[in-house]
Amino acid sequence: MKNSKLLTAILILAVILGVNGISTAENVTIDPIKTISAINAASGLKSAAAGTKVYEYALPLAIVANPRAYLGKNVKFKAKFDKFATLGLDYKPAFRSSEKYISFLIQRDDVRDHDIPLSELKIFLTRTEAEKHIDLNSGDEIEVCGRVFSTALGDAWMDVDKFTVLKTTPKTAEPAAVK
Repeated sequence: MKNSKLLTAILILAVILGVNGISTAENVTIDPIKTISAINAASGLKSAAAGTKVYEYALPLAIVANPRAYLGKNVKFKAKFDKFATLGLDYKPAFRSSEKYISFLIQRDDVRDHDIPLSELKIFLTRTEAEKHIDLNSGDEIEVCGRVFSTALGDAWMDVDKFTVLKTTPKTAEPAAVK
């Protein structure tokens, strides 16, 4: 008899604590991205070595289609260089000084019959790094590693950490002027 009273008391206490635990858990908000990141960081999956940045491969058109999904992320992609430009420089909401930076355009890869720059992706390179690649031609293949730092105007704005020329193409000759 004593055992049944003790067992009943323990059972009632367990039910009360269980119900309280469930109602408390309902009020907790868990960010799955932060949780996964914490698990990866604890297991060492996120970085190969301390201080090493890890870049997620992304297609430039995917970044342009959903810039908010890439905000704050380190991304890398391969593309065809189009030209250096001043697009987006000195724009206050996503400020990059024209004295320190130059922007460049890559070609859209969804158009095959002619070259169209992907102007929705604002890519910034330091002028000192850009000067090393002043001889680039339109169509040269490059790899870009960097971080999307803003989605101002609904576009992706990206700082370049690493710029690599993969393949150069000879400059096409200009057609002779007709006299």
